[in-house]
Amino acid sequence: MDLKVLRYFIEIIDAGGFGKASEKVHLTQPALSKAVRQLEEELDLVLLERGKRGTQVKLTQAGEVVYRHGKELLAGRQRMLAELSAQRSLTAGELRLGLAPLGSAEIFAPVIAKYRQQYPQIEMHLLVRGGVEQTLAIQKGEIELATGIINFDDGYDGIRVFNDPMVVVLPKENPLTAREMLSIHDLIDEPQVMFETEYTLHQLVLNACQHAGFSPQNITRVSQADFGIALVAAGTGVMILPRSIARRYSVSGVVNIPLASDELRWELSLFWRKEQVLSFAAQAMIALVKKHLTQK
Repeated sequence: MDLKVLRYFIEIIDAGGFGKASEKVHLTQPALSKAVRQLEEELDLVLLERGKRGTQVKLTQAGEVVYRHGKELLAGRQRMLAELSAQRSLTAGELRLGLAPLGSAEIFAPVIAKYRQQYPQIEMHLLVRGGVEQTLAIQKGEIELATGIINFDDGYDGIRVFNDPMVVVLPKENPLTAREMLSIHDLIDEPQVMFETEYTLHQLVLNACQHAGFSPQNITRVSQADFGIALVAAGTGVMILPRSIARRYSVSGVVNIPLASDELRWELSLFWRKEQVLSFAAQAMIALVKKHLTQK
């Protein structure tokens, strides 16, 4: 059903006839009459009882139904356009953003604060989950944007936000602390503290070890970097972490030794599905992250 024709029909009723409606919608009376006849033919119903000259009109029972619902449809259209306009101007809408628990606070907190200042009326939903859960959430459409370690060739697009080398966090008494740099293979006999399996970093470290010809033994799994480092200080094992995270949570009982690996790096990205049409709120966040990176 053509909403324009429906509007003509309602204007005719509200104006009390074709003559006044014609002036209001800037359409000739014959054109208006033709539009109404087309609407009646489409519905296979008579909607108007016309006067002798066809200018005075009265609604039939079917016409009353079309008039009532037509008003609701047109009002709904106006509400839709107003809501879209508000989203476009970022005075309404929502942003669903997934945040990796490792490093997001340090990197994205200033950007999120700036976003809230600029767009206070955007409702923001933050999902803090490990990398595996982030990817599942974005695939299901639960979030629009996510942060994490991901390959952009795998159906995703995004922005590389941070690239950090890895270090090995060791207890001070470990003999390996005397080395200036360590390789993955140097850890073959060391018990390891690793993140839980839902963290992308768990799989990255596991893959690097297996590529070096061994699988980590005596693994202690954690979900927080600071607790993992505390376990290292207590002598539980060693832990591979991004340099910035290791420095942030460093304690007196540990030593950070650089890891010699070009492949094993912590590359944090803001990403989204390539085929997804992003909301205006999501586009604004992407623009703000890009601006933040140029100002660093």
